[in-house]
Amino acid sequence: MAIKTSPAPLPPYARVKQYLKRELARGRWTPGTLMPSEAELVQRFSVSRMTVNRALRELQSEGLVDRVQGSGTYAAQLHGVSSRLTIRDLHEEIGARGHEHRAVVHLKQAERATAELAHQLGMAEGAKVFHTRIVHLDNGVPLQCEDRYVNPACAPGYLGVDFEQTTPTNYLRTVAPTWEAHYAIEASPPTAEEARLLGIRRDEACLVIVRRTESRGVGITLARLVHPGSRYLIEGHFKP
Repeated sequence: MAIKTSPAPLPPYARVKQYLKRELARGRWTPGTLMPSEAELVQRFSVSRMTVNRALRELQSEGLVDRVQGSGTYAAQLHGVSSRLTIRDLHEEIGARGHEHRAVVHLKQAERATAELAHQLGMAEGAKVFHTRIVHLDNGVPLQCEDRYVNPACAPGYLGVDFEQTTPTNYLRTVAPTWEAHYAIEASPPTAEEARLLGIRRDEACLVIVRRTESRGVGITLARLVHPGSRYLIEGHFKP
């Protein structure tokens, strides 16, 4: 007979941190709002001030709260949270190489959300969703095909933006700062439409990134980003 074991209880500081993080995600304290004091948290959780202080320090290091000496703890502005996700704008990446970025918009319209798309964005099936398909070029060479769906509740003015002048990433991080992002990265052949737009063969290996972002539990956007493998490189640097 299998013996069920209960999960180990959270340490006191983690219980405090978990509570505050959950309530922040639910929107209980909007950005810039004063949060419970250390004394209030000590009393609520029957823990020491040192325990509460550790929880708040960790939340501050994650960019979720701002602590002002002599004033208290405040919910962080969401753009501060977004910056820590390091979602880079392709225009900025290309410019950093000293190259010219250009975007060609091939699709820009409102559609009805399919069941799968509605599930991904937390919308009702058949609800209105914005859809764009844009090819980004680096010095005139197609570098990325961006197929993106956007929740109108998060960015109602999305279809009115000139995406040959600014990118969807740049616009969305201004009007709908990201709280959380989910990625899936794989090597995959392009669809027939993606191959046509990128000017590549159907059998050419591509780096495909599917990225979904949300804010306070509400889906913002779902994007499929396709890069020809021969034209794109992911680089990084690590130093222990």
